Amino acid sequence: MIKYFFAASLMVLVALSVEAQNDTTMRRTLDEVSIQQRKTEGVSRLGGAVNGLQLGQDELFRAACCNLGESFITNPSVDVNYNDAAVGAKQIKLLGLSGQYVQMLLENLPVALGAAMPYQLGYVPGAWMKSISVSKGASSVKNGPQSITGQINVEYLKPEDEPALQVNVYGDSRLKGEANVMGNFHLNHNLSTEVLTHYEKDFMHMDEDGDGWHDSPALEQLHLQNRWYYAKGRYIMHAGFGYLHENREGGQMKDFAPNLYRVMIEADRLDAYMKHAFLLDRKHNTNLALLATGSLYNLDGTFGLKEYSDRQHSLNTQLVLEHDFNDIHNLSTGLSFNADRMNEKLLIGTIESLSNPAEYTPGAYAQYTFKPSYKLTAMAGLRVDYSSLYGRSYLTPRLHVKWVPADWMTLRASSGKGYRTPYALAEHHYLLTSGRTLVVGDLKQEESWNSGLSLSFYVPVMDRTLTLNAEYYYTDFINQAVVDFDSDPTAITIDNLNGTSYSHTLQVDANYDLTEDLNLLAAFRYNRVMCTYGGQLMEKPLHSRYKGLITLSWKPMLALWQVDFTLQLNGGGRIPDYLDENGALVSGEEFPAYLQLNLQLTREFRRFSLYVGGENLTNYRQENPVINAANPWSSTFDPTLVWGPVHGIMAYAGIRLNFPLPEHKDEHK
Repeated sequence: MIKYFFAASLMVLVALSVEAQNDTTMRRTLDEVSIQQRKTEGVSRLGGAVNGLQLGQDELFRAACCNLGESFITNPSVDVNYNDAAVGAKQIKLLGLSGQYVQMLLENLPVALGAAMPYQLGYVPGAWMKSISVSKGASSVKNGPQSITGQINVEYLKPEDEPALQVNVYGDSRLKGEANVMGNFHLNHNLSTEVLTHYEKDFMHMDEDGDGWHDSPALEQLHLQNRWYYAKGRYIMHAGFGYLHENREGGQMKDFAPNLYRVMIEADRLDAYMKHAFLLDRKHNTNLALLATGSLYNLDGTFGLKEYSDRQHSLNTQLVLEHDFNDIHNLSTGLSFNADRMNEKLLIGTIESLSNPAEYTPGAYAQYTFKPSYKLTAMAGLRVDYSSLYGRSYLTPRLHVKWVPADWMTLRASSGKGYRTPYALAEHHYLLTSGRTLVVGDLKQEESWNSGLSLSFYVPVMDRTLTLNAEYYYTDFINQAVVDFDSDPTAITIDNLNGTSYSHTLQVDANYDLTEDLNLLAAFRYNRVMCTYGGQLMEKPLHSRYKGLITLSWKPMLALWQVDFTLQLNGGGRIPDYLDENGALVSGEEFPAYLQLNLQLTREFRRFSLYVGGENLTNYRQENPVINAANPWSSTFDPTLVWGPVHGIMAYAGIRLNFPLPEHKDEHK
């Protein structure tokens, strides 16, 4: 089926290419001029003291990029893996640690996660994204103390961008379909609005390994947003609201057993945000901003005989004042207030209420930036917050330094503290699919230190620049909510750290333009992540020890064709102890290293582009991702020990269309 999908897609692409060839030839000179003047929107390094990267649309379009979870295929710093084989939850890993230690931001506003955390990557449509910024280490204190290993900030398409109607349609060999429509309208000189729509649906239930289980749940999602922009004089306003509905249907396939083990998850989210900015002094760039975002999130899940529900209400507000004393000194100060309330219920035979008390967190911060020249930038921040849940105040200090001792070298160093409130069941409710007993302790606030050092070298090689980067980060936990598979093979325990927990991450990468049209990126990362389980310091399970990445991107000057090749080497790791289908203890197992190959071909036209591609072309799959799949009601059943891909080869094709809309003409201008 996949080969026919590939062939049909390529035939359509080539036919359209031939049909458009004459038009392309006529536009060749104009295209060349416009492309030379176009701003590059690929990968750029963040310019300040914080170490990180910004991924633009050119980089995101190098893969299918259906959602945020699929946006890091060509990125060496961020890993995205399945948590389990039952609910299809994906998780980011940054600096060797799981995604809950990465602070998620949407246009620099904190995103409330909780029960949405396992699915958050799928809640951000790829077609809506304008750019993604990935900051490593303890980032700025402006957005709270939650950033432990870094921040990921997503920027959507803007209402104030040029008026356009954009359409993105996608389909793949697993019969997943997706459609996005984005409209940007300028109502007058000061006011513009934007409508974003997203719909996706899996039309086929897949079971490639023949174990009678969905490889991943069949998904249906509807996501809508309406965004507004207003600017007049010294005042700027951004505001908007959105709605999301999602259904996941997994578990055993129909007609496989008389008493099916089903996994059903339904989620609804309402959210709104606003930003008000007032420019008080143009000379010193003094501005005052009021920011607020709120959300209502409902989740209802069925995991065999277990039923779990969560009702989460979240509100975050910030008042920010920024002032440039001169070109050397900058000060940013702010006040914040965060409110989170979760009402959880777990039904296993009888109803057990798990309602959590609301947490109210007022806070304040100050961040000073010192930049005497382009060679040196230092940013020091300190914030204080009070948690009503834990009844205490806590300080979050952070320091970032950037030094350019020579034009061919840049050094960055950082150190800082991080805190976060863990919600054990909300963030890990996918563990309810396991036949093991789930035990949750009385969790304390998580607390850690993160320090890092990075070096960038710019070396001239054959009239081009070779960019070399090397970085090292160390994260040390004072307290952590530890998910323990090892102490008892019949149970999964989530409890406070009793011992030590840390991670070392070392990464090197090189980027070089082999020709004007061909770019090469090669990277290697080593992770050593250790934690105490049952009084014994052990390597964290289900984590790859290392990762290698090679990407090639060919794009001629006219930008008519683009070929992207990505090869990933995922290192082996440790599998925790478990009981097999006969109840025998399996101990000391490790999973092997494996390769994954992705390829995409893109053809650009005047108002649209076509793309076809394939993922996991090495066809590597984890064998038996569901332990004891034939007996899901037994205590030895476990679909949570996933370390590799659960799908084989997948082919896809899509089209992106862009139709400019007329600008509003202000009669009074």
